[in-house]
Amino acid sequence: MAKKENRRDKRDNTAAEVSARSREEIVLNIFRTFPDKKFTVKKLAAASGEGGQHGRQQTRRIVEQLLEQGLLSQSGDERYQLNRDHLPTYEGRVDMMASGSLYVKVEGQEHDIFVNEHNTRHALHDDLVEVSVTRTRRDGTFEGEIKRIVERSCRSWVGTVDLGGGYAFVRPDSRKMPVDIYIPLKEYPNLKNNQKVKVDIVSWDDTAKNPVGRIADVLGYAGENNAEMHAIMAEFDLPYRFEPEVVEDAERIPGAITPKDYAERRDFRDTVTFTIDPADAKDFDDALSIRKIAEGKWQVGIHIADVTHYVRPGSVVDTEGVSRATSVYLVDRTIPMLPERLSNELCSLRPNEEKLCFSAVFDIDQELNIDNEWFGRTVIYSNRRFTYAEAQAIIETGDGDYSQEVLALHELAQKLRRERFRNGAISFEREEAKFLLDEYGKPLGVYFKPQKESNQLVEEFMLLANRKVAEFVGKKRGKGKNAERTFVYRVHDKPNSDKLSRFTSFILKFGYYFKADRGKAIAKEMNKLMSKIKGKSEENIISTLAVRTMAKAFYSTDNIGHYGLAFPYYTHFTSPIRRYPDMMVHRLLAHYLEGGKSVAKDEYEKLCQHSSDMEVRAADAERASIKYKMVEFMADKIGREFDGHISGITEWGIYVELEETHIEGMVSLRDMPDDFYSFDEESYSVTGERTGRTFTLGDNVRIRVKRADLRHRQLDFSMSGSLDFDTGAFTPLQQEAPRTYTTAGKPKRKERKR
Repeated sequence: MAKKENRRDKRDNTAAEVSARSREEIVLNIFRTFPDKKFTVKKLAAASGEGGQHGRQQTRRIVEQLLEQGLLSQSGDERYQLNRDHLPTYEGRVDMMASGSLYVKVEGQEHDIFVNEHNTRHALHDDLVEVSVTRTRRDGTFEGEIKRIVERSCRSWVGTVDLGGGYAFVRPDSRKMPVDIYIPLKEYPNLKNNQKVKVDIVSWDDTAKNPVGRIADVLGYAGENNAEMHAIMAEFDLPYRFEPEVVEDAERIPGAITPKDYAERRDFRDTVTFTIDPADAKDFDDALSIRKIAEGKWQVGIHIADVTHYVRPGSVVDTEGVSRATSVYLVDRTIPMLPERLSNELCSLRPNEEKLCFSAVFDIDQELNIDNEWFGRTVIYSNRRFTYAEAQAIIETGDGDYSQEVLALHELAQKLRRERFRNGAISFEREEAKFLLDEYGKPLGVYFKPQKESNQLVEEFMLLANRKVAEFVGKKRGKGKNAERTFVYRVHDKPNSDKLSRFTSFILKFGYYFKADRGKAIAKEMNKLMSKIKGKSEENIISTLAVRTMAKAFYSTDNIGHYGLAFPYYTHFTSPIRRYPDMMVHRLLAHYLEGGKSVAKDEYEKLCQHSSDMEVRAADAERASIKYKMVEFMADKIGREFDGHISGITEWGIYVELEETHIEGMVSLRDMPDDFYSFDEESYSVTGERTGRTFTLGDNVRIRVKRADLRHRQLDFSMSGSLDFDTGAFTPLQQEAPRTYTTAGKPKRKERKR
């Protein structure tokens, strides 16, 4: 009996300890939620769930403990307040909103910390800051205040000069900079109104309304094509010209092929070799050779410009290549990774010229059996430069230069393609808009480039080379430390299950079922779905969301395979003119072919991370240039109506993609003329509160072009009504002009308008 009572006493004591600890957490959280308010013990006891005498006594003990710890301060009337010097503090990066408020991204924290515009202490986008959490919101997210700026971001800003009253300001293009930048006019007497400039922040005094800037570069005048394209590059901190010392270093590289070069290389000059590229291509970094070696058997060579023969590690050009990591493809131009001396001359596999290459050569039969593979340095002679259109004509007609060789490669490529999809590769073929531009860069029209068999011919052999090079280096040899060799892989992880689940739920709205949730079955179902939606009005929206469901490919020294291509080993070997990872692969492959031991991994992993980051930045710049041309193309179409479909929905607006051009703009929910609309995050829809009318992803609608803002690359539409594309029926919206809207569920970052 005594033992039972002892157990009960222990349980009661344990429960009391847990209760006391939980009450202390509740009391402390009350202070953190309302950091500027003062509380009495009585109010704290009631707010923490027990307002009786016992509860007040316990609460008083908690308050006294918090006072001793310095977490609270006491006023003369026995009221208590949070001591702000003891708030939870973190370091993180600033994500600035257009409103001037910001979020601080803290590594390891699930939620970013919101900071109101009045508590930012002049912090700017990408700054490293120290932030204190001042309150916990009801949804569990945090609100805070900036304590200090640990490190200013070194990024530049792009904007337009605004002169007036003896002052100069730069109005930033980016919504990540919420204030204008003051420029001391006396330091820049030649500055002109409406010039597009690149600006660095010099200082921002605590009492000043605006930061002080320094003009880093004058790009031209706002609206000029060159100025706007350079502005996009500068906005993403990408170089838009080569410094003189880089060009000079490239010009000093000798171009002559020496007897030593010939002696050290396998000679392919007598083998039929050609390039296949877009009609407007200026550099040709890959070529294909083919030679019949037996009935039903071919020797196929994939020849890649030997960039690393000319660019030595640590040279000025190499250092620039590391920094850039990739060429950038804007809507009207290419900003190359390497100077023109290399990209358009020494390393361009131009026809009727001998060129140095790094090659992958395969003896392959009609059943795709490879009984011999070889990797090494070569010298080639390109017999012909084909455009994709010319190669396609040979495939379709059977006639033309080197038709036998082209057709043989085409047959092998199609077999490789079919085998790849049988093994689980995923096919995404979303049409992308291209612009027909005049000599000044003004868009005159929109067209779409289809991917045909000639594109697939080149693609499949580039994939083969990339895969086989990765296999050659990556496969384990024996046991122990030397079994694995450091290498640069192009990797792609399997889809995130949560994203896949949301995608599966979404396509149900269109009557499509997705029955797989893991492994190769996902790829099989995805390809089946892509086939079903081909040519239908919902094709673009579903394929776009399908791509977003997939993980992003990146570079790494840790091989996890490439899920999307269904390759256990994959790398980038075939474009060293435009991608630095390919140069790393060439050097590593050469090192291992010569019998070299595995190299240090850490250095290459850092380069992989940098290359992945620069790839994302370059893609963002490319999208920004396309968006600019879309807005420019629509600028003279204000007031006109177009048919489209809903491509995105947020708590602030409906994004509509036009049917004919794939140009996208936004209809603000505030401007919906017939009702107050609420956003439902779960169903990707908005619903009218009075009419019950619902708009969801994929709906066919008609819009009117309302505004084209070139500075912010923003198109605003107004909704005219909904459409039934099958019947042609149009249902207009009633004009009642509501003034506001609501959101259903938890809103997300309303400050991030566009």
